[in-house]
Formats: sequence, structure tokens, C-alpha cells
Amino acid sequence: MNGSAARRTVVTGVGVVAPNGIGADVFWKATREGRFVLDRISREGCEHLPLTVAGEVRDFDPAAVVEERYLVQTDRFTHFALVAADQALADAALGPTSTFGVGVTTASCSGGGEFGQRELQNLWGKGPGFVGPYQSIAWFYAATTGQISIRGGFKGPCAVLANDEAGGLDALAHAVRTIRRGTDAVVVGAAEAPLAPYSMVCQLGYDALSLAADPARAYLPFTSAARGFAPAEGGAMFVVEEAESAHRRGARVRAEVLGHGATFTGTSGWGPSRHGLARAIRDALAEAECGPADIDVVFADALGTPEADHAEVLALSDALGARAARVPVTAPKAGIGRAYCGAPMLDCAAAILAMEHGVLPPTPGVFDVCHDLDLVTGRARAAEVRTALVLSRGLMGGNAALVLRRGEGRTDTP
Repeated sequence: MNGSAARRTVVTGVGVVAPNGIGADVFWKATREGRFVLDRISREGCEHLPLTVAGEVRDFDPAAVVEERYLVQTDRFTHFALVAADQALADAALGPTSTFGVGVTTASCSGGGEFGQRELQNLWGKGPGFVGPYQSIAWFYAATTGQISIRGGFKGPCAVLANDEAGGLDALAHAVRTIRRGTDAVVVGAAEAPLAPYSMVCQLGYDALSLAADPARAYLPFTSAARGFAPAEGGAMFVVEEAESAHRRGARVRAEVLGHGATFTGTSGWGPSRHGLARAIRDALAEAECGPADIDVVFADALGTPEADHAEVLALSDALGARAARVPVTAPKAGIGRAYCGAPMLDCAAAILAMEHGVLPPTPGVFDVCHDLDLVTGRARAAEVRTALVLSRGLMGGNAALVLRRGEGRTDTP
């Protein structure tokens, strides 16, 4: 994120749609309590598939908040993002501003599988005349960025990152660069909806995917029983602004984005990710002008396979040195699943809320840790949390690290 250091980027709005809650407050309560919501997949058409456990967003009614003309044009992954963006914009209380001063950046690695599957079924089952015109755009990775921009009237710089799970953190870094180049604010984040039958079949090729039938055994990172990850849907959106602009309008600063690092180590196995992730961490710390001792908590990638977990622990040791064995580490996604690009965004939301409340959320369902790290398990832990490190790796070889600093509007009561 090289650029003018004078234009700092702060987070002023947070919006969440997650398997454990819709809205930042509901999400935080469930996350702080370590609520475990992984369950058998209930979506129609998925009964015969070997993937049976995931984190579903339930009781979600986009029609209650999103206009019909946008709903018919968009897939479920965009519905999640539209709702989360509304929450983030309301939280930021972003008043009248030049529409050219607000941009949009999102990340996606699965796109709109549900919409695409429905239209393709119409094509082959009924004929071309039954395929709607929005098939050409609704499935596309950039659909969410475009619809948030159109719906909000935002005409600033817009972008989509279609790399892999680490793209969520990369999207925030892209927003920071956009702010540094002169844009006032960016609506940024990621949401995924990978639980339609077509999308699930595509995921079956991932070696790291857990096919365990028991929700309690499906996703156990950093344990001897680790067998892969359970997927999830949902994500988070944020409003980020140039710091001085946010201060001038009296906005509540929830966090500051201090540093980011990203590398690529390919798909030859998880061993090389040790070095790639360690480099990303070092780069993020260097940009943030932080040392290992400054990190108060790590929100781990926690892929959930023995090789990947071991590589992540080694990466932390390589980058943080002796601090790696003492810094608290947590993985709230163990209780809700990995929402691909949305997963690190949910971790960022949890990190911001943890810093505000002085509480480290636990890693749900995980107790017998088999690695040398201080994993927060069982229950939340009170702590003075000023700086958080969020990690993410993608199945295609991306590695990313992000450093967040606590904002000014802190609440001391959990």
C-alpha cells in the first residue's frame, strides 16, 4: 500500500451478514460467546452431495431492505453485500457528499452460482426464451461492486478483486490505496454465497474441504483431529475514509488500517505458504511501523488441515519470533465456517469489535490444541487490545496479512 503517508485510512462503518448473526451487534454477541452454528446443509438440491456441513445464513430476507428492481438483477452473494453495505453506511452516518468522492471495492472468488444455475437450468430445460437478461451480469464477480455503486449513486473509483480467499484483505488494501490517491471514502468488503448445488460441486475438487458428516467434527483447526474446513456464506462490508475528512465531520473512528502485505506461493501444497505468509506478515508490520511486540491478537487463517495449520504456526514464528508463542491467537470462523473472500472480512469485523470491547473471542468447538500457540478456546478472554493482525490464505496460493489499530470510539464494557 505504498503512497502518501499523510492520507491515513480509518474505518467508520461496519456491516455484517454472517451465519451467526445479521448486523454487527448480533454478530459480535454470538462471536464473543463462541456460538457454534455449523450444521447440516438445508438448501434444496444439495441432499445427494458428499459435502453436508456448512455455515448457512438463515432467516435472511433481502426483500425487506433491498428494492425489487435490484433483487431480480442479482444473486444471493450480492444480496448479502447490499444489506451489509446498508448497515455500514448507516453506521458511518456518511452524510451528503460528492458522489465522485465515494468509491466501491469488493472481492469475490465464487460469484453468483445460484443465479447462474437457475438460468442454465431454464436454458436446458425450457429453452433460450426462458433465460432472463440478467444472467449476463448477476453471476459475475464484479456484480456486487456495480450494484452497490449504482444503488448508492457512488461514482468514485470502483474495483473488484477476483483472486481467492485472501482477496478480502487485498480489497481493503486496494481501498486504502484509493483513499491515498484522493478519494474521500470507499465502501469495501466481500460476501459469498457458495452453497448452491452447482457451487458446491465446484468446491468438491478442493483437497482441504471437509466432508465430515458430524458438524462438531467438520472444522477443527489446530487440533490433531483437523480434517479440513467447512465452507460458509456471508461476509462483511465497511466504510473507510480519509482520517482528516472523517474527523472534520465528527465521525466515530472504529479502527485504522495500518498495514498490508500480500504474496503468492502457488498450489503445490501448504508447506510453501509458511514463507509466503511470513513475508506478508513482515510487510504488513513494516508498513504499519509495528514490531511483533505491538501485536495484541492474531485472527488466524486456520485452514484446518494438519499441513496448512503447521505452516501457519511456523509462519507466525518466523515473522513474530518469540512473540508468536505468547500472543493470543483466535479463529472465530471455526464456529461459522470459511466464507471464502468473506471470511477475512468477518475476521476484520470481529477484530474491530474485539478492540472496541477489550475482549478476545474464542475459537468455537476447539479444545485440544496440538500446536505451540496461545489459541483462545472455551470462552472469551478479557484483554487490552490495541492492535490486531488478521491473516488469510487462499486455496489458489494467495497469502495476505492486515494490521488494524483500535479507533477512538472505544467501549470498555463487553
